[in-house]
Parts: sequence; structure tokens; C-alpha cells
Amino acid sequence: MILDYEPGDKVTNPHNAEWGIGQVQSIINDKVTVNFENVGKKVINARNIELRKINN
Repeated sequence: MILDYEPGDKVTNPHNAEWGIGQVQSIINDKVTVNFENVGKKVINARNIELRKINN
């Protein structure tokens, strides 16, 4: 699996759009830590949830 984002990138979680826009904090193996504007930090398992990168 190749992840298409890196720390600093803006992403959304298509399964939880109400979380708002998040910024990737770190990526360790399949775990992506994202700081979302509406719910704070969440650790996402990239094997289960594919985050969508927001292109600027």
C-alpha cells in the first residue's frame, strides 16, 4: 500500500465529513495521525479508511 499524503497535507475523511478538514501530523506504518478542525486528533488506520487529499 502506498499512501498519497505526507505530514502537513490537508485531508478529509469521506466516511466522517463532519470532522472537517484535517492536517496530517504523522504516518507510522499504516497509522496516520490527523488533526481535524472539528474533532481534534484522530489516529486513522489507512488499511481501513482511505483519506482524501485536498489539493491546493
